[in-house]
Amino acid sequence: MFRFRINFIRVVVFGYFLGAGAHWVYAQNGFYQLAVLKYRGGGDWYANPTAVRNLQAFCNDELGMGLSDEVATVEVGSTDLFDYPWIHMTGHGNVVFSASEARNLRIYLEAGGFLHISDNYGMDAFVRREMNKVLQNADWQEVPWTHPVFHSAYDLDQGLPKVHEHDDRPPQGLGLFLKGRLVVFYDYESDLSDGWEDYQVHRDPEEIRQLALQMGANLVTHAFRGAIGSD
Repeated sequence: MFRFRINFIRVVVFGYFLGAGAHWVYAQNGFYQLAVLKYRGGGDWYANPTAVRNLQAFCNDELGMGLSDEVATVEVGSTDLFDYPWIHMTGHGNVVFSASEARNLRIYLEAGGFLHISDNYGMDAFVRREMNKVLQNADWQEVPWTHPVFHSAYDLDQGLPKVHEHDDRPPQGLGLFLKGRLVVFYDYESDLSDGWEDYQVHRDPEEIRQLALQMGANLVTHAFRGAIGSD
C-alpha cells in the first residue's frame, strides 16, 4: 500500500531569468493536498465542486493514501502551483493563459508536476490552443491501455470509462509527455470528473462511478510515483 506523507512546499525559482531551472523542495511535515486549477477566459473552472473532494476520500478510504481532506484552488500564474504534485482542471468553455502563466505551468510540469484535464464538454478547442502555449507544438498522443497510468492502483484494461455521452464518440485518454514522462493526462469524451461527483448531482450508475474513481486513483498514484517515488 502506498502512502504519500511528503508535502511540496513552495518552490523558489532562483535566477530564472538568468536561465536557472526550477527545483522541487520537499518537507516531511504533512500530507499531500490535491488542487483545482483556476484559469481566466470565462470558462467555469469551478465546475464539479464535489469531484476532487470525493476522489481524495476514495484514495484515502480504498488505498490508505493519507491525503488532506481539503481541496486547494490555485491560479495558473501563482508560485503556489508548486505546492501541489497533482492539479485538476475542468470546465465547459473558454480557457486563456497569458505568456507568463503558460511559462509558469511549463516550469511546473518540467519540475515534476502533473496536470489532469477533464473536458466537461465544450473546452476541447481551448485546451488544445492554450496547451500549445505551455508546451510549444504540443503533441497530444492517445495513451495506450497498456500504459502504467491505467494500472497504477487498479487494472483498467478497457481504458477510460464513458461517464457521459457528449458527442457519442469513444472516450480517449490523451497525453503530453516530457522526456518520456506523462505530465498531462486529458480525458476527452469521457467526463471522468463527473463520475467523481456526489451521486445526486448526475445519478450515474454505481458501476460507472466506481470505474471513474478507480481511474482517478490511478492518475493520482501515477503522478505521485513520478514526483517522489513510493514508500
